[in-house]
Amino acid sequence: MNAGDPIIRRGWSRGAIAALLLLFVAAGCEPPDRPPALTRGLPQGLVDYMVPDRVSTFRLGDGVVYRAVRSSVEPWSLHLLEVDPTRCDVGFQVATSGVDQARVSVSELARRAGSQVVAAVNGDFFTEENRPIGLEASGGEIRGRSSRPVFAWKPGSLPSVGPVQWDGDSLAVGEWVLSTREPDGVTEILSGFPPLLSDGRWVDDLQQAERPGFASNRHPRTALGWDPDRARVWIAVVEGRREGSAEGMTLPELAELFRSLGATEALNLDGGGSSVMVVRGRRVSRPSYPAGERPVVNALLVRVDPDYCAAGEPLASRKGAPEAEVPEIPEIPVR
Repeated sequence: MNAGDPIIRRGWSRGAIAALLLLFVAAGCEPPDRPPALTRGLPQGLVDYMVPDRVSTFRLGDGVVYRAVRSSVEPWSLHLLEVDPTRCDVGFQVATSGVDQARVSVSELARRAGSQVVAAVNGDFFTEENRPIGLEASGGEIRGRSSRPVFAWKPGSLPSVGPVQWDGDSLAVGEWVLSTREPDGVTEILSGFPPLLSDGRWVDDLQQAERPGFASNRHPRTALGWDPDRARVWIAVVEGRREGSAEGMTLPELAELFRSLGATEALNLDGGGSSVMVVRGRRVSRPSYPAGERPVVNALLVRVDPDYCAAGEPLASRKGAPEAEVPEIPEIPVR
């Protein structure tokens, strides 16, 4: 799915853009009672919103949980990662296709990044010349100078979701400033569009007026959100374009999905045929792209890597895995 780069008409956070804060319904009758194991660990808001028929939950490592959530009500098929970034060994990597600007599948980008990668999704929109439309940073190496909102992370810090300010030599993201000449630590930045939530509210009309086909029609979607109260990053892939089984979401539906998870900030990534989730090297979502996985220019990887603990200053809070009691993920059939 391709999108241009319209101007965002209002700010994302309570302060000026340069000081972006680090904080990042189902109508009708109530859903029937379900076995406790079916929705184990899911936020009640998501249960109420999706009314799931089936939930499969697997722990990918301390601090990372994968869930497949299916609902026949709309119908929706959701693949969801819950990530605890307060753990020093849990982090993110923006994997790029390389200097030759080739397109590569998310599965291949995850494979190249090594065994510490536990999950991956597709990243930013890209041009016909195979360049990301927004700002991108991988390992502190910056590419692009876009005003589009970003997801940003570096070891020892909680992530930021929101806009950036660029002055030519540095850019402000969250509560830290990254120099383009001397990167402030290993830094990962991924852009998306449009912003879905800011301080728990929709950002403008979510492009419904300017791009009704893109925003108001149901499509496969990839997006992420930040819940500062629970210190959780949520990463979602919504399958689509399969009538009667997985019809995708509109952008308003996607925004409400993240609000039901408790996120206050959320950002849409590339979707459509690009949407895919890979877990432990295996594709778990079913892409709408006819050939399977569409090659892309970058991906967001989730890593469980002890080296992160040495790279960044420890955070004040250390927590265990979101669902320590759930089983390790077994072999997942390729779909």
